[in-house]
Amino acid sequence: MTIATLELTALTAAATKAAKAAAAASDVERAAWLNAVADALDANVTEVVAIADSETRLGAARLTGEVARTTGQLRLFAGVITEGSYLEAVIDHADPSATPPKPDLRRLLKPIGPVAVFSASNFPFAFSVAGGDTASALAVGCSVIVKAHSGHLRLSERTAEIVTEALTAAGAPAGIFALVSGRDAGTALVQDPAIKAVGFTGSIPGGRALFDLAVSRPEPIPFYGELGSLNPVVITAEALKARAGELAAGLAGSFTLGAGQFCTKPGLAFIPAGTDFPALLAEAAKDKAPAPMLTERISDAYPDGLRAVAALRTAAGQPAVDVVSGSVDQDATLNGAAPVIFTSTAANVLESPDQLLEECFGPTTLLIECSGADELSEALALVPGSLTATVHAQPGEDVTALVEQLSGLAGRVLFDGWPTGVAVNWAQQHGGPYPATTSLFTSVGATAVRRFQRPVAYQDAPETVLHPALREANPLGIPRRVDGVLVLP
Repeated sequence: MTIATLELTALTAAATKAAKAAAAASDVERAAWLNAVADALDANVTEVVAIADSETRLGAARLTGEVARTTGQLRLFAGVITEGSYLEAVIDHADPSATPPKPDLRRLLKPIGPVAVFSASNFPFAFSVAGGDTASALAVGCSVIVKAHSGHLRLSERTAEIVTEALTAAGAPAGIFALVSGRDAGTALVQDPAIKAVGFTGSIPGGRALFDLAVSRPEPIPFYGELGSLNPVVITAEALKARAGELAAGLAGSFTLGAGQFCTKPGLAFIPAGTDFPALLAEAAKDKAPAPMLTERISDAYPDGLRAVAALRTAAGQPAVDVVSGSVDQDATLNGAAPVIFTSTAANVLESPDQLLEECFGPTTLLIECSGADELSEALALVPGSLTATVHAQPGEDVTALVEQLSGLAGRVLFDGWPTGVAVNWAQQHGGPYPATTSLFTSVGATAVRRFQRPVAYQDAPETVLHPALREANPLGIPRRVDGVLVLP
């Protein structure tokens, strides 16, 4: 064994032991751990924001808001577990008179054990060391080992120190949280037999490689990956007639927000053919200044991606896209990433979907002009799974069929808004068909905890061995389903 392997084995062994203690802790105790971490991050906000800004160049205002979102997530999950319905407690009493006779059965969800979490580059707090994956796993009683992102390593290390100190002071078991760094450590973490699930936010190639490792282990494990998303927007002719200028301003603000590095950036917009909307969007985007990107690798990749799009040709050898605004020949590393707007047609998409429907990470979007509803529907059918889909229509328009189609390709459907903004609450869904995510469950919102739980049923069990949620008197006072009826406390 190498030293790195020995160190990782020690971490996963400690995580295994800690997971047993965390699973045995009460919801109130685990909620206190989460609140302690949230309080500690809030107390150190000035320090961690300064570190984050030096590594990511996202700006103090954006990063301060992201810390607040992160601590809000921690407190949300503290509330989720103390409310109790996350356990999905079900009781079916015995019925000897049934044919065949029915035993007493009681079911709930239990934590799965140690979890690996991979930090994201574009959200150094909310999807990173103490982000939603970590919070939701800790909430249900799993231990967590985070793989730090190389783009903000110093921040990851300092955040991990704050989290560890807060958990220790709050009485959480030793080994419940740890941090590793480096590509090799991440790969080994996914393959370690002690790890029972993985949460990942990142690129399609990187995520797919880890996904394949997770499912090819001797004991396959779930891999909850958020990989890539085009987030299509559909604007109807009636909406353009009524508020084209407003829509152009909204789209320009959304696709350039954060230098186009949001996972919910609208990378495609389907519009009726023959309008002046492309020119309006170009006008709305002209004053959007170039912005630094998160890492040198991302900065180098952005112009390469732009040039690849601009070089696309139809089967007849004609350009498949037009550049409406901006330049594909730019140095995003030296000067920052500048917005670029492309246009194409639904006919071109139908001819070359793999080339045109590919994510370009950065402040760029592709307008796709459609000749009618049928062509729009055919082109949408080729869009890969996305986190979001947006509809801009006028009151009274029948968009039922459109919404049904969009809900089949995205996890969140928006109306008359823009997708770059993800509320963190009970109803939120931040997932979608592959490649948006690799699973059915979301990485944001209350149901994120479901990823790190598994159901266990107890048949004719003595009450003394049952979890309090399954005992007859309901000592926790939580919602339960008893003999098929939902019973509220």
